[in-house]
Amino acid sequence: MKKDNQITEEKIFELYSDYILNHGEKPKNIYRFAKDNEFEEKDFYNYFSSFEQVEKQMFVNLFVKSVELAAEVNDAEEIASKEKLLNVYYIFFENLTINRSLVLMILGKTKMESAKNLNQLKTVHREYIKTLDFADWEIIRKAKDDIRNAHQKAREEALWLHLVSAIEFWKKDTSPAFEKTDIFIEKTIDTGFELMDNEPLRKLADLGKFLFKETFKKN
Repeated sequence: MKKDNQITEEKIFELYSDYILNHGEKPKNIYRFAKDNEFEEKDFYNYFSSFEQVEKQMFVNLFVKSVELAAEVNDAEEIASKEKLLNVYYIFFENLTINRSLVLMILGKTKMESAKNLNQLKTVHREYIKTLDFADWEIIRKAKDDIRNAHQKAREEALWLHLVSAIEFWKKDTSPAFEKTDIFIEKTIDTGFELMDNEPLRKLADLGKFLFKETFKKN
């Protein structure tokens, strides 16, 4: 191995991304991948156990970086939790878009493939959701007592499913700059909670109209 070719986690991300984008498939094995890039196989295992682990960690890193970037705005006291989450999502999806070709290849064409590669992100997403104060969320304030006091874990799962649905929407989005994904995120963020009051029902109706138009419109 060349002395100036020190391997790092970021370097593996770079080399792996370049390979699958140029070849349209994963490297044959870690030994060959390391040899072709002039580093020792054992150095790969300092960071990852497999190529699958590289792919899963990519999504984790993109989300963590999005949270860090959003923190510059979200640290302001007047920013409500809903806006904090939206800020993170907008940055996260911008990062996905910057790496769209790579992300689509890793996620695959089916929801099962996506779920497999996003399961590590789910843990990080759950930890982030725990930092949000739901007490200042308007939709929670308006909710009935039993829903307002719902277990934190249920909220985490609901918001995770919302993020997964947004990623699936983004994968199929053909609008300029993927602007319809931003609309989807904004319109659906409240519907992660099944609340029976007028405001959520109105938002759900608006969402239904939006999805109907996007699914069934011609040309």
